[in-house]
Amino acid sequence: MMEPSLRYFLEAIHSSSTQAVLYVVGGASQAIGWLLSVPGASNTVLEALVPYSRMSLIQLFGKVPSQFCSRQTAEEMALLAYNRALKLSNLDSPVVGVGFSGTLVSAQPKRGDHRFYVATRTSNQLWVSTVTLTKGLRNREQEDEVSSQVLLKAIANACKVPLPFGSKLSESDVYEESEERFSETEELEQLIQGKICYKLYPFSKGTSEVDRKIILSGSFNPLHDGHLKLLEVATSIFGNGYPCFEISAVNADKPPLSVEQIRDRVDQFRKVGKTVIVSNHPYFYKKAELFPGSAFVIGADTVARLINVSISVFSPHGLAESINTSKSSFFIVFSILLAQVL
Repeated sequence: MMEPSLRYFLEAIHSSSTQAVLYVVGGASQAIGWLLSVPGASNTVLEALVPYSRMSLIQLFGKVPSQFCSRQTAEEMALLAYNRALKLSNLDSPVVGVGFSGTLVSAQPKRGDHRFYVATRTSNQLWVSTVTLTKGLRNREQEDEVSSQVLLKAIANACKVPLPFGSKLSESDVYEESEERFSETEELEQLIQGKICYKLYPFSKGTSEVDRKIILSGSFNPLHDGHLKLLEVATSIFGNGYPCFEISAVNADKPPLSVEQIRDRVDQFRKVGKTVIVSNHPYFYKKAELFPGSAFVIGADTVARLINVSISVFSPHGLAESINTSKSSFFIVFSILLAQVL
């Protein structure tokens, strides 16, 4: 039976607004079970994946990691999990990506240390803990329990929930932790470099707790009343959706925007109190993958101009291919007097 202090702790995590994706390999398996065994888990856990085999981890990374158990591996897993959480979460919910990489007691004795690494990535923070366990002190289940506690501590830190119980680490175990915070400039640089998929500026009042997003993409250089009216009309057509603007920091046929250019354009939306997303996807089929089920608002003249494959921002293969690969999304095409859904 679960200890009352642990249950209370998990309930506090589930009561927070933070949502998480967990990628865990080589230990901390009990943490996933604990999180899912307490009511309210769906408030927190968006996805939990255990890429346990070598090939599973390679497919997750899209490459062979330099080491299968290392701090770098945990950090990369956390970043992948963070981007996955952005895609799965409510638009303005805080999210955390959790990466765990460990090598614990196994059937065959190990020459190296029993150790593990836990990394959590949020919008502006990377937190990493490194633990080397005393060999021979615990069995596999006990080492897994210790690593699970450390993983929960990392999630609690991201959720700003205090830890109500003591650690089961011994004096002979070695525990280290580090924290790196990112400024807005660093976040935008990571976005331009493709490390994170988007950054949200939730300037609108109200909530985004609706499934469908109504998105008007553009360069907005400058933002004008026509843009505001277009999104307003599109929102009225659907009746229930979260309206937001979207700027791609990376362009299909131009150099990427600079950090200062992004800030200047975002500031326009701050002044009028409208939510804007800054992504790094210039093509609409990629935007549709990033925000599945959304309604994308585009002008009819833009469609006519961009059907040409050589200059299309819908996909490298043109508008038809974009629509074919984005079937869960809608494209609302506006002419002067008529709005129609493709």
